[in-house]
Amino acid sequence: MNPSERERGSMAVEMVILAPVMMAFVLLVVACGRYVAVRGDIEAASRDAVRAASLERSAGKGTAAADRVAAVAVEHPERCAPAELTGDFVAGGTITITITCDVSYAGLGLLGLPGSKRVSVSSSAPMDTHKEFDAQP
Repeated sequence: MNPSERERGSMAVEMVILAPVMMAFVLLVVACGRYVAVRGDIEAASRDAVRAASLERSAGKGTAAADRVAAVAVEHPERCAPAELTGDFVAGGTITITITCDVSYAGLGLLGLPGSKRVSVSSSAPMDTHKEFDAQP
């Protein structure tokens, strides 16, 4: 038996061993990509939403404006909770908007990942010191 006959079929064995590992690695990269993409969208949405809220004259109008902006900025608004506005809605105050969304890992079950991961992002903005605000929300 010569050396080439002893190695016959070794590539098939290597592929059987390496293919699942490579597939798992590719799925992990896809999962990380989904997380980073959704988190980036949520960060941008929270910045835009807090800016929109800071331009309003009352907390109620600010929350409504933040919800509208966040719904437009996020790719899948149905996976997100309504924006939460906290802070002092007065001249010179600071407000914070928190947006919470779920990152879907649907189709990546081979890795043993959960169906989704909850991501929360907050952004803050100062209120104008020379602006008059409504007394009622």
